[in-house]
Amino acid sequence: MERLTQKEIIERFDNPWVSSYKRILTLTDNKEETVELIEYHPCPTGSQWMINQYQKTSPLVIKAIKEANKHIYTLKKGKVDMELKPSLKAAGIQEVEIKDNEIRITHAGLAGAGVGAARCRGKAEGITGVELYDKGGGSKIGKATIITPKLTKIIIGVDDTDTKEEGATWTLANNIAQTIEDKKIAYYLDHITCQLYPKNPNKTQNCVSIALVFAVKEENKEKLIQTFKKILKETTLSDKTTMVIQEGFTTPKNLKQYAIEAKKSMKTVKEAQEIAKNNDIRIEYITGKEGIIGAVAAIGLYNDIIEAAKIYSDE
Repeated sequence: MERLTQKEIIERFDNPWVSSYKRILTLTDNKEETVELIEYHPCPTGSQWMINQYQKTSPLVIKAIKEANKHIYTLKKGKVDMELKPSLKAAGIQEVEIKDNEIRITHAGLAGAGVGAARCRGKAEGITGVELYDKGGGSKIGKATIITPKLTKIIIGVDDTDTKEEGATWTLANNIAQTIEDKKIAYYLDHITCQLYPKNPNKTQNCVSIALVFAVKEENKEKLIQTFKKILKETTLSDKTTMVIQEGFTTPKNLKQYAIEAKKSMKTVKEAQEIAKNNDIRIEYITGKEGIIGAVAAIGLYNDIIEAAKIYSDE
C-alpha cells in the first residue's frame, strides 16, 4: 500500500482509459453514525450501473441514488468482507471510517470498476489523499481508500425577497449560494423550490420558497451563515425577508408535516416559530418576520423534491 496525493495520482495515471471523477465530498453529523458520500461521476449523466452494483455488493450501503452525474450514497460505518463476482457483484465499498477530521472510504472493484475505485476517484476535486492497494485494469481487482475532509450539511431556507414590481427569490438565492462556493467557504450542493399555498392572498405571484444545501467544514459553518446573511440583507427587495438554518441529515416528522400543511393552507408566523424552536432551527430575521413561514417549509421538504414541487389546488 502507498499513500498518494491527488497531484501524484494525476501525474502517475495519465492514461486514455482513466476518467477523472469531478468531485468527491463526504459528510457526517454530530452522531457520526452514518456518512453521506457524494460523487460527481465522469460521465454527463452518471452511472446507474454503479448505483446498482454498490447497493448489491456492499452491506455498508444503506441507500444509493443518482441525480444526473451526482451519485449520493448513505453509508454506515464499519468494515465488511466482499466477495466480488464479475457482472453480479463487481464493485462496492469495503470500509467506512471516520478518523479525526477525515473520512476514509475503501472502494474495491473488478476490471473497469477497479480502475474507477483506485484511479478515477483519486483525481477528483475534494480529496486529500489516496491509499492505493491494487490499481486494477483488465481483469484485475482495483482497491483504494479515498481520504476526504469531514464535512457537515447545512440547509438554509429563504423566503420573501421580492416585491410585486421586481425580483425573484429563486434566482437571488441561487446567486448568493454560488457566491458562497466561489469564495470557497462551502460547497453548494442543491437548490430546491418549494411550492406553497397557491391561494395565499399575501403572495407576490407564484408563492414559492427556497431551500439551499451546503457541505461545509466545521470551522467554516458560522462564516457560511454570516456571509449568506450579509449578502441577503444587501440584495433583498422585500421588508419581509427571513432566512432559517438547520444542520444535519434527517428531517423530523413534525417539520415535514408542517411543510406539507403550508402547501395546502395558510400558516402564521407564530406556527413557524414554534416548529423552528422545537427542531433547533436557527432563525435570522433579515428585514422582517413573514418570510419565516415559507423558509421553514422549504427546509422541511429539502430532501423530498417531488413533494416540494407538488401543487395542492382544487382548480
